[in-house]
Amino acid sequence: MLMGSLLFSVGLDIFLVPNHIIDGGIVGISIILSHLLHVPLGIFLVLLNLPFLLIGYKQIGKTFAVSTLFSVLIMSIGSTLLHPIDPITIDPLLAAVFGGIILGIGVGLVIRSGGSLDGTEIVAILFSKRTPFSVGEIVMFFNLFILSSAGFVFGWDHAMYSLIAYYIAFKMIDITIEGLDQSKSVWIISDESDKIGDAITYRLGRGVTYLNGEGAFSGENKKVIFSVITRLEEAKLKSIVDEHDPSAFLAIGNIHDVKGGRFKKKDIH
Repeated sequence: MLMGSLLFSVGLDIFLVPNHIIDGGIVGISIILSHLLHVPLGIFLVLLNLPFLLIGYKQIGKTFAVSTLFSVLIMSIGSTLLHPIDPITIDPLLAAVFGGIILGIGVGLVIRSGGSLDGTEIVAILFSKRTPFSVGEIVMFFNLFILSSAGFVFGWDHAMYSLIAYYIAFKMIDITIEGLDQSKSVWIISDESDKIGDAITYRLGRGVTYLNGEGAFSGENKKVIFSVITRLEEAKLKSIVDEHDPSAFLAIGNIHDVKGGRFKKKDIH
């Protein structure tokens, strides 16, 4: 959380704020208010997040609220200390790209540690319970409104740069949370399940679990292979399946987290 909050401050005050580029959520509102009222950004980052911390304490739990408070305080202190430092670049496109990358990594680290740097998600969770819209749709609506407001304050070109920074940060959050070595679940149904399972174990180095299945249409008993691999091993697994049974049913899905079992890779023979 400490590292993520400090990285967020760097992206904010060394890249975005000096170039009049904003982020979404409470941070974006804080940047606009700080510019209009000439009040230090760190003050708004704390004050505007406090009501949402209280809501988060009641709705999500004490641990989340304390973790978020710690992250917001570090972000605010970091922003205050870094504000007098000259920006690394005054090119708005470079600032949007690299600021978005650093912001996304920072937010991702904080979320992975169980905290948050913005109260927008908390509000979205509450609204989603009372409206037909999802959390993601509500967050997107808030952020589009905030990013549009930047057009009236800083100019529409800066609003478009802000949108670039927001999109890059959004993608970097996913990469940071899920990791570059993303895990994938694999389901295989084949008449050659034993051969395919042995090949996955000894050639790919991954563990295999056999499940008993029954075809709804044919009523035939089928042995289903389940395994977990990384995205870098996906092509090799497909070649193994095609080699033993080109007509096998193969389904691959993304997994955000893997714990327990024997996921650790074995030596490949």
